[in-house]
Amino acid sequence: MSNLHPSQYGLAFHTTSSQLGLSISNFSGKTRFQTWDVDRELSTYLHQYLVEFISPQTWKDLAFIAVAKGPGSFTSSRIGVVTARTLAQQLEIPLFGISTLEAFAWQNKANYSVNSLIPVQMPASRGQLYVAIYQLKNKEKKLIYVLPDMVISPDTWLQKLQDLNIEKKTLITPKNLGFTVTSLLELAYYDWQQGKCSHWSDIMPFYGMSVIS
Repeated sequence: MSNLHPSQYGLAFHTTSSQLGLSISNFSGKTRFQTWDVDRELSTYLHQYLVEFISPQTWKDLAFIAVAKGPGSFTSSRIGVVTARTLAQQLEIPLFGISTLEAFAWQNKANYSVNSLIPVQMPASRGQLYVAIYQLKNKEKKLIYVLPDMVISPDTWLQKLQDLNIEKKTLITPKNLGFTVTSLLELAYYDWQQGKCSHWSDIMPFYGMSVIS
């Protein structure tokens, strides 16, 4: 397992909701994050906020970038992923795309015991749901997928929860999710420590157009 040098940093940004979240850390004591309620003006302010937030660090200090790839707002997710891909390509560093649902589940991990199943849901269009189920194998490591991110009907989702005998209350995402950017960065750092150097070209937004009913 590799660790960042104190002069190296990971940068994460979360754009899938109306709340922009940015986080930077060297995982050696220097960590900060900030959120902005940008609503539909993300494209107007994202670059400005990125430049202002990263100081006093520079782009050359970055060892990797993480971005929330969705689900969430179609336009905001696309803007975030495209921006992250462009930066990672120009800086020639790894890019990690993390599920919005996974970051929210990780944010709430303290409420679950090891090996617990964590169901997460988010409203989708036409009365459907974005859902996923994770298992907490270790509170210091990444979650394990039991059910990958998908779009599903409420009835089918309820049946899946019953089939798995999940008694814990389902996590329902709030409107604003930028605050989970710190969890996003932690999840990406674990992948980076494992030597998973995800290439920028492999990261695509998750829009979840197909519905499972």
